[in-house]
Amino acid sequence: MASSIIISDTQPWKDLKAHVEDIKKTHLRDLLTDDKRCQSMFLEFDDILLDYSRQQATPETIQKLLKLAEAASLKDKINRMYSGEHINSTENRSVLHVALRASRDAVIQSDGKNVVPEVWKVLDNIQEFSERVRNGSWVGATGKALKDVVAIGIGGSFLGPLFVHTALQTDPDAIESARGRQLRFLANVDPIDVARNITGLNPETTLVVVVSKTFTTAETMLNARTLREWISSALGPSAVAKHMVAVSTNLKLVEQFGIDPNNAFAFWDWVGGRYSVCSAVGVLPLSLQYGFSVIEKFLSGASSIDQHFYSQPFESNIPVLLGLLSIWNVSFLGYPARAILPYSQALEKLAPHIQQVSMESNGKGVSIDGVPLPFEAGEIDFGEPGTNGQHSFYQLIHQGRVIPCDFIGVVKSQQPVFLKGEVVSNHDELMSNYFAQPDALAYGKTADQLQKENVSPHLIPHKTFSGNRPSLSLLLPSLNAYNIGQLLAIYEHRIAVEGFIWGINSFDQWGVELGKSLATQVRKQLNASRTKQEPVQGFNFSTTTMLNRYLQASLDIPADLPTSLPKI
Repeated sequence: MASSIIISDTQPWKDLKAHVEDIKKTHLRDLLTDDKRCQSMFLEFDDILLDYSRQQATPETIQKLLKLAEAASLKDKINRMYSGEHINSTENRSVLHVALRASRDAVIQSDGKNVVPEVWKVLDNIQEFSERVRNGSWVGATGKALKDVVAIGIGGSFLGPLFVHTALQTDPDAIESARGRQLRFLANVDPIDVARNITGLNPETTLVVVVSKTFTTAETMLNARTLREWISSALGPSAVAKHMVAVSTNLKLVEQFGIDPNNAFAFWDWVGGRYSVCSAVGVLPLSLQYGFSVIEKFLSGASSIDQHFYSQPFESNIPVLLGLLSIWNVSFLGYPARAILPYSQALEKLAPHIQQVSMESNGKGVSIDGVPLPFEAGEIDFGEPGTNGQHSFYQLIHQGRVIPCDFIGVVKSQQPVFLKGEVVSNHDELMSNYFAQPDALAYGKTADQLQKENVSPHLIPHKTFSGNRPSLSLLLPSLNAYNIGQLLAIYEHRIAVEGFIWGINSFDQWGVELGKSLATQVRKQLNASRTKQEPVQGFNFSTTTMLNRYLQASLDIPADLPTSLPKI
């Protein structure tokens, strides 16, 4: 996949740079009067509707972006990903999260081997194990059924599964499947997170899933040891084998920890952490909560987008067009951020998950060949469900900085409410805002309009909205497990498209490592200072001062740590 050509040196990139001046002469309130243009910017697939007519773009812009995709060899890069080539060149790995949700009869190669049978072997094991736990044939150390699950992981081992869990919690089918059960996620090494997660739980009825590929992740393993102590102090050390299972590839460390290696569920080095929700990382805890049949629908939804992304021509390919429009906004119009605005409370954890998928993937400063980029790559992602966000940060996106927005709506609510005498249903009220906000951003409000409304002259500058603020709208038919899988895959592939165009490696994350290695030095210093009263040394003035203040103010922490669990 490596190429010595920087994309900004190509003619299509230069053409788009020149095209910016043409676009700056337009305004969305004028572009939206062109019905033919707007019609060309609607796209439908499997009852998902994409409307990107409120982008600061013309059909000519789209053609130029498609030329850019051609110059970046986008089709070839997608093919290489799907064929299992080691496109993650810095780690010499394939990138095959699409194999995690492929049909049983699919053939997807990695290093000359079809990995799909391995995937389904793990999925079948998850189905068998989760059904045993759910039907009570696998019980805890005291013979009680395990109805509560705590999944321990961080980053991709947490954010993706939490997003799916939160989205399913209010789906009627999922509710029925999860009746009497609860799933919690422990990620932060902060002991407060431990306290919150074990509050109200009984070790006798709790199963802990430890998710760590290497079984060495510092935060995850400390949390795992903490919950191991919670279980063993209540039920005895032998109970760990009944109450803890693992998602890992390091069977040796799993066994040393006290978990039966037969209860370790595998995944592979061609699965990046932030792309791992469709592996045992997410499928195991989610299947324990909702049953495998519900989660299989989620995998099918993701697979439907995988096939669409791989086979559909770019001009009618949802992830490709979304990726190209992001490139246009970031690299040409100069808008570095993106707001993800789902008009469904069930999607409240979508933005935090996409923050990681996007910013860990594309937050890079060099090309895949290690050449410094002459442009900035990556997007700053944030978001909040509507209408909550409207009463939070929409002020900024309406009258402050220009931030392209993704509006995500759902036709049928998971939990419809109707009140007699109301003008509309609760969901209609929500969706009224979903339809109104993109137009408010696009059209704005002029001083002339305000004058005609007899607004006081001194208030006109404050009530003027410039408009011309780009957005796009995705409308989903519903929000069941299948649709949730589709939404996940749309964003995953969109982010890959951006990285492929920019010419970076979206599948490594070396930036995560530096802070972790420095934390190791601090950890050693804290231990030495507390146990041997060694002075703080080897750090700069600032860190030394802060560490000394921290140590002085926490002298009550004993040097020889006794076991003490949260007291909530």
